Amino acid sequence: MKVFVTGATGFIGASIVRELIKDGCRVRALVRPGADLRNLQGLDLELWQGDLLDPSSLKAGIEGCEQVYHAAADYRLWSSDPSVMYRINVDGTKAVLEAALKADVQRVVYTSSVGTLGNPGNGEPGNEDTPVSFDDMVGDYKRSKFLAEREAEKFVDKGLPLIIVNPSTPVGPLDIKPTPTGKIIVDFLNRKMPAYLDTGLNLIAVEDCARGHLLAAKNGRIGRKYILGNRNLTLREIFVMLENITGLSAPKVRLPYLPILMAAYINEGMSRLTGHEPLIPLAGVQMARKFMFFDPSRAIQELDLPQTPVETALQQAVAWFGDNGYLNQRGRAS
Repeated sequence: MKVFVTGATGFIGASIVRELIKDGCRVRALVRPGADLRNLQGLDLELWQGDLLDPSSLKAGIEGCEQVYHAAADYRLWSSDPSVMYRINVDGTKAVLEAALKADVQRVVYTSSVGTLGNPGNGEPGNEDTPVSFDDMVGDYKRSKFLAEREAEKFVDKGLPLIIVNPSTPVGPLDIKPTPTGKIIVDFLNRKMPAYLDTGLNLIAVEDCARGHLLAAKNGRIGRKYILGNRNLTLREIFVMLENITGLSAPKVRLPYLPILMAAYINEGMSRLTGHEPLIPLAGVQMARKFMFFDPSRAIQELDLPQTPVETALQQAVAWFGDNGYLNQRGRAS
């Protein structure tokens, strides 16, 4: 089977590519000119040069493919020009799905985010049916992904055989940027995390998240959403796990929320003036006000989503960051 994958150079996308190749699929990966190809080195696949905002490259790339995995996204907590994020995440999604519809592919899996879903925020996990609205979205990344998901739903009504997956917080190898969560791990390893906010995340091994995409294509119901997640943990619990893995002490000081929020507002204002990324992204602090806990039961029951222990995923992430030059001397010495 021949498949087309967007976002193949990224964290989740590269893991999807590996799972597809493992299953014997022929992969055509969309890559932009000048893209960082480290995550695809040594893999047997076809690189297709193009762009999400170039319909002709998408049309030609999807031609002859039976499935499409649209995992590309602009994932940042801050941008000097948020309009770029909306063009990539919203307009780019529309362009990919339009090309897939015209190509009459058998299945499309669209990678959304748990950030688009409803969440009580008080420690009670949200699910695919928890009520949510645009006003609940914090930051341009979540807003753009929320709008993109609504566009994806419209294509189901047009007859596109599409399944939506909503990854929680994947951790593991290949996090080259790294993602905001990966940066937390790297900062912990480099002893730059002296304190923590009282918040929580749902973690999943990135390989399980990638496998969930393939299982969605195979077992998922068209038009249905699936949370690709595993275990709900407070940030403090995550640091304790990292302490047990590395022997490095977990931060014990819990920061009060309001002073950090005020600092983030000030930092954001300075970044607007300078164009430099803030040290404390406002959207990240605002998101931390809620415990981002989710219930992946639907994906476990309907897709048979794997549930690798998150301790294993964190251990693999630590090893990968260490092997790939992300640690300073203090981190390496540990």
